[in-house]
Amino acid sequence: MATSHQASGIQAGRLSASEIADNFGDLHPQYEAHEAAVAADRCYFCYDAPCMTACPTSIDIPQFIREIQTGHPEAAAKTILEQNILGGMCARVCPTETLCEEACVREAAEGKPVEIGRLQRHATDTLMEKGVHPFTRAAATGKRIAVVGAGPAGLAAAHRLAMLGNDVVIYEARPKAGGLNEFGIAAYKSTENFASREVDWLLQIGGITVEYGKKLGAELSLDALKADYDAVFLSIGLGGVNALRAAGEDKDGVRDAVDFIAELRQADDLTSLPVGRNVVVIGGGMTAVDAAVQSKLLGSETVTIAYRRGRDAMGASRFEQDLAATKGVRLLFNVQPVAVHGNGACAEIELEYTTSEGGQLTGTGETVRIAADQIYKAIGQTLEDQPDALTLEGRKIKVDAQGRTSLAGVWAGGDCASGGEDLTVTAVAEGRDAAMDIHASLMG
Repeated sequence: MATSHQASGIQAGRLSASEIADNFGDLHPQYEAHEAAVAADRCYFCYDAPCMTACPTSIDIPQFIREIQTGHPEAAAKTILEQNILGGMCARVCPTETLCEEACVREAAEGKPVEIGRLQRHATDTLMEKGVHPFTRAAATGKRIAVVGAGPAGLAAAHRLAMLGNDVVIYEARPKAGGLNEFGIAAYKSTENFASREVDWLLQIGGITVEYGKKLGAELSLDALKADYDAVFLSIGLGGVNALRAAGEDKDGVRDAVDFIAELRQADDLTSLPVGRNVVVIGGGMTAVDAAVQSKLLGSETVTIAYRRGRDAMGASRFEQDLAATKGVRLLFNVQPVAVHGNGACAEIELEYTTSEGGQLTGTGETVRIAADQIYKAIGQTLEDQPDALTLEGRKIKVDAQGRTSLAGVWAGGDCASGGEDLTVTAVAEGRDAAMDIHASLMG
């Protein structure tokens, strides 16, 4: 393997350990207390706050900012966590620039919103650093619920169900909990093992058992879970990655961006990660940006994001696009892959220019070739092992507004379910709301 890596320009140790450490420092460092006070002072505490409406978990943002302003960050944290139990991670990874901060009155008036995300992090970090868990369990209901998948939706559902007095068993296919928070988000957004620490903190509620190495369709069957538990909540994510549909995509050096990000997040020593000299990422979402930026931070010389539509259609926010550009990533629009060239391993990718008329994308026939010894696919994920008994909608599990599936006693939420955007904060809201509906159903 090392030989083909060397031959194709993929190698480890392109940068020193100190350079890597600098590159992967915290993207939005934590506020000092006095900085938080100054930032909180900018809030108008709107009565009919547009920022709250823009938050998928409906956090009372003016309330928690006022609590910070008056010197009570722990109270602010509880206000946040009552609505969003993963408020610490969401403060780090939420695209606040297109949600609460975009809706901020200060943004409209001055082009500079209140830094809601960083204020949220200040509050939740202050509480968590004290080891405090501000919630206690209700009296036992005697009900048992299975949660399949320990990602944001599953964790949020499990916590709310446990808090309401139910016993919960989470089944997780991987050896660690956290889902995309642990395996799928850029390392510079979640530093110092935060995702894992947040899971440990969340489990302090009690009443939740986690069993690892248990996957639906392998070690678990939906029929057995339905028979053994009072209710089942599925938060199995999207395990499959869409194909490029380009000739030669099976060559060495072509891989899924999500696998690269997971490998990077779990690496003890980032200098040991092999990275290409010339990297091309196919896609336009957050995963594409995370893969591209991190390739650059690991020492790749040229990194290009190639996206089939125009800039405005990109899934990644303008902030993420600009972040990529400032790190030296080239953004190439209106191109789609047609072939990967190279003798066994990729050496070039051939891209066809595209045009869009009436929303319909077509190739122009004109192509360009770019040097690429590493190509990452970040073109969306699909449901890997969908249970036969469930109705699907657009290749996801069909659910109603409460998260109920077509099968009685089974709910679903997060990326695997139809509905909201594929964001951590949306998954948390879906898990929380499904838990409330499960509890209400079980209590009659």
